[in-house]
Amino acid sequence: MRISTGQMFNQNTSSILQKQTATNKIMEQLSSRKKVNTAGEDPVAAIGIDNLKQKNALVDQFIRNIDYATNHIQQAENQLGQADTLVGSMKESMLRGANGSMTSAERQVIAADMRQSLEQLMSIANTKDESGNYIFAGNKTNNAPFAFDNAGKVLYSGDAGIRKSIIAEGIQVNTNVPGDAAFMKAPHAMGDYGVNYLPSQQGDFVVTSAKITDTTTHVADTYTFNFVDDGLGGVNLQVTDSAVPANLVPTNAASPFDAALPVRFNSIEVQLKGEPKIGDTFTMAELPQVSIFDTFSKAIALFESANDAQTPAGQSELAQLLNNIDSGVNQMSQQRSLTGNSLKVLQQYSDNHSDEKLINTSALSKLEDLDFASAVTEFEKQQLALNAISSVFSKVGSTSLFDYI
Repeated sequence: MRISTGQMFNQNTSSILQKQTATNKIMEQLSSRKKVNTAGEDPVAAIGIDNLKQKNALVDQFIRNIDYATNHIQQAENQLGQADTLVGSMKESMLRGANGSMTSAERQVIAADMRQSLEQLMSIANTKDESGNYIFAGNKTNNAPFAFDNAGKVLYSGDAGIRKSIIAEGIQVNTNVPGDAAFMKAPHAMGDYGVNYLPSQQGDFVVTSAKITDTTTHVADTYTFNFVDDGLGGVNLQVTDSAVPANLVPTNAASPFDAALPVRFNSIEVQLKGEPKIGDTFTMAELPQVSIFDTFSKAIALFESANDAQTPAGQSELAQLLNNIDSGVNQMSQQRSLTGNSLKVLQQYSDNHSDEKLINTSALSKLEDLDFASAVTEFEKQQLALNAISSVFSKVGSTSLFDYI
């Protein structure tokens, strides 16, 4: 078969170009350190590589979310821990102030110390994060959530908003603790009602429980308990409502009054401890939740007043306040426990994501990473073949029949 000069040139040129292409491909692989640089080189591997990269990108975002959530939850947990320690110290001060051997001047000193601690507690509740946002303000993070009003009462201007962070497919975790849940909404230690003891109290008694027994028939009001003479020198109980003039509210109270038996009326059950005297009176209003700030403010005011802390009413009030402080501490501890649980969940998912990324990266390496030893060997083979073809083409191309005539 005859081969024309044109065919010979085309065949040799095609071979040279193929070897150059193969050599360039290997050079590109060596440069990028990847054996698949375009989808055309290996469509199946390219799809797998793209999927693995997308998975890793999603895992990286989850890890960033976990880091963000961990930082903010740790801040809240740390501040709640400081608040818990401070409140414990303030409670010890209250117990010292309740000691009958304390003088009025000594109670004034305790009150001054507690007021400074109260301001410190307020500072903790108004803590900012690294971005200047208030961590206990719910979703209203731009303004301080806690402040004293003109009457010295602490107001909460934040909200109950919970910010969440997505840490895995379909999994969210809370990244903040609203201030009202941490400091303002502790269950009242007595139940659903709070008691206002009056300075005229002479008897040594305290209300230990005041709970609603049936919400459907309960009548909410401010009730007044009056202990009156039963005509025989004993004590009877009369309960009145807030109407003007007041109406007598039917109760189950025995005559004479027995403090060992609970008093029931309007689906409310009240339990007293101690012995009230004729002429004693107190009021009771619905108060299912208490603020730890206001609880301490009342205790401070009680110590600042001359000898009010040592009166029967003052002692009864202190007993109620101490119980409410315990409730407030439990509320803070509960919120702190929730942050601790969240941190455990975050650590667990962080470990899971790290393992997943390690597996994905290993699979990606098998599909994408270049075997340098094999690539260099192949490069040398292609170079040798290209040089051989070029050399042959050069010699054959310069051959002429006239050289043999």
